[in-house]
Amino acid sequence: MAPHPFDAISPGEMQLASKLIKDTYSSEKPHFVQMDRVDPPKKDMLIYLEAEKKGYKLPAIPRIVQAYYYIGVELKKALVNVSFGHVITIADTPKGTVGPILPEDMIALEDLAMEHPIVKAEIAKLQLPDNIVVRSDPWIYGTDDDNEDRFLVQFFMYLADATHSESNHYSLPLKFCPVFEALTQEFIRIDYLPSGVDSTVTATMKWEPKPIIEYHPDLNGESLRDIKPLLVSQPEGPSFEIDGSKVKWQGWEFVVAPNVREGFAIYDVSFKGRSIMYRLALSEMTVPYGDPRAPFHRKQAFDLGDCGFGTNGNHLSLGCDCLGVIKYKDCYRCNGDGEPVLMPNTVCMHEQDYGLLYKHVNYRTNGAVVARRREFVVQTIATVANYEYIVNIVFDQAGQISIQVRATGILSTTPLDDDSEVPSFATRVGPGVMAPFHQHMLSFRIDPAIDGHSNSVAYDDVLQMAPHTKENPHSVGFYSQRTFVEKSGSIAQNPWTNRAYKIVNENVINPTTKKPVAYKVALPARNMILGHPDSFTYKRAHFATEQIWVTKYRDNQLYASGEFTNQSHVDTGLKEWANGDDSVRNEDIVVWATLGFTHVPRSEDFPVMPVEIHQIDLVPYGFFEHNPALDIPQANNRFNKSVLVKDGQAGSCCSKSAL
Repeated sequence: MAPHPFDAISPGEMQLASKLIKDTYSSEKPHFVQMDRVDPPKKDMLIYLEAEKKGYKLPAIPRIVQAYYYIGVELKKALVNVSFGHVITIADTPKGTVGPILPEDMIALEDLAMEHPIVKAEIAKLQLPDNIVVRSDPWIYGTDDDNEDRFLVQFFMYLADATHSESNHYSLPLKFCPVFEALTQEFIRIDYLPSGVDSTVTATMKWEPKPIIEYHPDLNGESLRDIKPLLVSQPEGPSFEIDGSKVKWQGWEFVVAPNVREGFAIYDVSFKGRSIMYRLALSEMTVPYGDPRAPFHRKQAFDLGDCGFGTNGNHLSLGCDCLGVIKYKDCYRCNGDGEPVLMPNTVCMHEQDYGLLYKHVNYRTNGAVVARRREFVVQTIATVANYEYIVNIVFDQAGQISIQVRATGILSTTPLDDDSEVPSFATRVGPGVMAPFHQHMLSFRIDPAIDGHSNSVAYDDVLQMAPHTKENPHSVGFYSQRTFVEKSGSIAQNPWTNRAYKIVNENVINPTTKKPVAYKVALPARNMILGHPDSFTYKRAHFATEQIWVTKYRDNQLYASGEFTNQSHVDTGLKEWANGDDSVRNEDIVVWATLGFTHVPRSEDFPVMPVEIHQIDLVPYGFFEHNPALDIPQANNRFNKSVLVKDGQAGSCCSKSAL
């Protein structure tokens, strides 16, 4: 059976695309760095989806694969039709364009740095004991020079316990940083790192031993707490149905497709037969650091564009990353030869209980109605060097979609002299180690279809009524004022007016409210990017300067900072698309939501960080005529089978509560 147009790339498609590209070269060997399926044109997919829903004959939509690869030091981009087996186009990229990097290429560069004689000579100056080993973190080289177009990688160096592979090297940062050219493997220089309040650097000297703050249970010296099993059981099976990429759960229907850049995308979302969204995915994430001292000023990762969220996806495990009855999906990426590499279980899907959905007690009769909130979670976790990012798309039974980001992992640390004052932009987290302040700026691309594909964006402000007037004689009144976005651009935050963003279909009127149906985009007001507008940090991540953006839909405009972010100089995404020229009212539009959190590290974040949770909610707002969850069965213990624990009793299951 032919794959669905939204289905993830298959190993066979990847092999065919790489073969067809290789066949165009006689003596040169392509080095592939990324390959994936291209979304079909939306106009074609809308015809396909309509035919699919009505049971008509499905139109043929070719499967197109996009590949990035190097010929020598030049990055190429190819489009391949794998349905008909031919190369559509091979294009040169502008001089100096740097593509995403493969995990094995990064590891090879790490090995290169560790074995280079100049680096080994620097390490020798430390005069390390046998039980201490040097480790390095290769880092994407954030731009600081408009004239620099080489593919550079910088290596932050650390020490760890040589007797255990899981020793926490982030506890012992060193004060030098080798820089290499990635493609030619040429040694460029060693940057020496400041370790005090200013930019003063010192030469490498003999290492003075310091304790390692360990996180691994084998090393951290902690006695484990006594904790009893908490089992998530669904004895009659799950309430969801999954057929290939298609998911049905509690009135929701959608498609889940893993990919190498975004981790996964969700398509064709409907609830109770009504269209909500065409496509939803994490679009980009940048992590700029607030340490102004060279070379730390270059620390700005773009975790999707530089390397790929799916490429770095975790192999999720039962009983650890997801509990209950689980369905997994795999992701495929390419290696340097263009061959498929299986990334197993990078996406998990499951149900979970999340407290009450609604409750009311009639105080006159003491009669209660109560329903528990069941959620369906689509989750991926990516490890990008020191950090783990957990992205959950959560569907509830009342028509809400929550975009949840959980950050954990280990802080990226820098050296601190024992006698130095801690700079104002960092937190001391241990002996000789500090964690600089930084930001995580995530852009989620929301391609709405609120009861159709002609939508608008408005923002509602709650304002005081004029006091001491005929309409407001007691000066207590307030009202809501709606403003529509007419042209592509951004909306400023305003928590002082309780500003709320809405995606509205002005063509569909709710019979109850007599107003257009809508979904609210609810996210807390936060710092946007703190780099100055003159800085490369700011210019490369224009999307992170505002919380909400609106653009007119165009095919292939998927990534908030543009197609190529690795060592980019400017934002070629929203900076160009949200230009103020396109009409975006009652049009096919895209909403871009920036979920930003400024991380001022605390001592409790080290040596491994407890999960920090941030969330965007997409909430029906006048979309339904009344609460759409009134059809949820009432909660009772015959169904939920909870048990009572007696006072002072633990360690065994106690008598069952009354049914």
